[in-house]
Amino acid sequence: MKNTALITGASSGIGLELARIHASKGGDLVLVARSTSKLEELKTELENQFKINVVVITKDLALQDAAKEVYEETTRQQIHIDYLINNAGFGDFGHFAKTDWMKEEQMIDLNITTLTHFTKLYLQDMIKRGSGKIMNVASTAAFQPGPTMAVYCATKAYVLSFSEAVDNEVRDKGISITALCPGATATHFGSVAGMENSKLFSNKNLPTAHDVARYGYASMMKGKTVATHGLLNYILSNASRFIPRFMVVKVARKMIE
Repeated sequence: MKNTALITGASSGIGLELARIHASKGGDLVLVARSTSKLEELKTELENQFKINVVVITKDLALQDAAKEVYEETTRQQIHIDYLINNAGFGDFGHFAKTDWMKEEQMIDLNITTLTHFTKLYLQDMIKRGSGKIMNVASTAAFQPGPTMAVYCATKAYVLSFSEAVDNEVRDKGISITALCPGATATHFGSVAGMENSKLFSNKNLPTAHDVARYGYASMMKGKTVATHGLLNYILSNASRFIPRFMVVKVARKMIE
């Protein structure tokens, strides 16, 4: 396999569009998600349209050792991963005292633990080869605390901070790490998080998953460290640095609810 990208959460939304974009460039793919049927359907589509090779790995990435099991499978098949895209993740909506702990624990395991483990495993191989690119999908939620999405925003703050730090460590080794920070996007994220009627997702002019994926992919290929999609999102995300913290939290809540 050549120019191979491993994409988690590849069965829908931004992950699916990233897979299509990479395939259109002639690159091979390893697609990871829970839905075998959706992955197989995407595999057939991309192999027929772009004449590339696609490997499907069905895995619940919120489970312990999921990243290790995927890594061992790609190693067994002698697949070298040139681009790692940690896209899988989900959110939840509601006051922390009332939300479901089991869902939040799975969120932390997926958004933080699995992403970190994938990065460590494949980064070590990239360092040995002296090349590679990693994209970790964070969010504009990473830039401020998010009342009614407390755990989700905290996980994305981790992804942003982690990505920036490790990117600094490996820049001199021929590797770049990009934190993609989209705002609200027209995907299934809002419905999974129970946010269909929130201010964030009631907007009918949300960017499409393809818009975000195209921007993210280009940013990864350029080696950009932090890639915030959309001019307004960029302005709002950076504005939080110049506003007192107590005001940032209040504004964030008004924007989310």
